[in-house]
Amino acid sequence: MTPGLRRLYAPRSIEVELGADGVPTAVEGVAVEVVRERWAVDDRWWERTPLRRRYFELALSGGRSLVVFRDLVSGRWYRQRA
Repeated sequence: MTPGLRRLYAPRSIEVELGADGVPTAVEGVAVEVVRERWAVDDRWWERTPLRRRYFELALSGGRSLVVFRDLVSGRWYRQRA
């Protein structure tokens, strides 16, 4: 990346608590009320580091909506901004 530039809406690492089924139950200590949608992205399979993610659109207690994903290569969780 060019010096002085930054990526807009870059994913940020977050803490996610999971239920027995692997679905988020809390994000950074805030309870998940509803999982609105879930989907997977498997792309760049031809590259050294493929893009493999599992996304969840969540409604948190208090009414906030949030999209999170788990990077299936690293196992880490991230918040995704639109």
